[in-house]
Amino acid sequence: MGEGNGRWGHRERRPVRWMALRLGGLSPRGKVLAAGIALILPLTGVVAAAVVTRAGSGGQPAAGRAHPGGSGPGEAASGAAAPSEAASGAAAPGEPAQDRPGPVLLVPGYGGKTSDLSGLAARIRATGREAIVVRLPGNGTGDLTADARALNAAVARALAAGAPSVDVIGYSAGGVVALLWARNDGGAQKARRVITLGSPFHGTAAAAAAEAFVPSRCPVACKQLVPGSSLLARLDATAVPARPPWLSLWSTDDLLVTPPESARLSGAIDVPLQSVCAGSRVSHEQLPADPVVAGIVLRAIGRAPLRYPTAANCRA
Repeated sequence: MGEGNGRWGHRERRPVRWMALRLGGLSPRGKVLAAGIALILPLTGVVAAAVVTRAGSGGQPAAGRAHPGGSGPGEAASGAAAPSEAASGAAAPGEPAQDRPGPVLLVPGYGGKTSDLSGLAARIRATGREAIVVRLPGNGTGDLTADARALNAAVARALAAGAPSVDVIGYSAGGVVALLWARNDGGAQKARRVITLGSPFHGTAAAAAAEAFVPSRCPVACKQLVPGSSLLARLDATAVPARPPWLSLWSTDDLLVTPPESARLSGAIDVPLQSVCAGSRVSHEQLPADPVVAGIVLRAIGRAPLRYPTAANCRA
């Protein structure tokens, strides 16, 4: 991606050789998705344009539910005028109290590797909170709607055990699972907050490359993460219902979710990590384990109102 791409402010394209060196930390399934990036990098500008269109025209947050996002810290999402309940510390009628946190459910990304989130779960447990990494059906590459049902079952178990609510953290495709769950299963009445890390809400060119060049290695979830897929199109076309307070954190160094701005979500607090910590270099696979990211997540799921991070959060 070249410089000067309008509102997204894309960084200069990195050499494909450098990208290949970064693939060593990916799971085998992640490598399949990433392998096609070198072939499809020229198309990422087209995908970015689609993200601009969808983020600008997609369902706006309901009145009183607006969260800072989009252009920078503290700026309201387009069309949103009222402050969020999360920012004020209040909860809308029928929604979980913001000052009564319950268990934290962590949803893995494509491939379902629970170990990707074990370190972050340990950090959360160290604060005295219960943290549960959700196990996805099969090998984590099946229908994302089935993954959302698995998340809903985990939420139901937590609430049945007496939890006042849950916080949900979705990593990568796990954030798309969280969005499906929030929209289809009354997430606003069950989740106090949702935090997503590098989640391709508008798809990723890596999935498009895999489908085009290695279709036999692009299972159902991979196809659903292709920009413009029927699942993502339905998400874009569906009016946004009341949604839990939401922070979407992502890195401009992401080479698996391409363009990284696919993690923007209308009505959420959209946080490119480098907008807060300018010198940060965090790849997609490093997001869950990065100390600065973990610190931002821990503050986001605390008792204080959910707000855009500041430079003070850059100290791990």
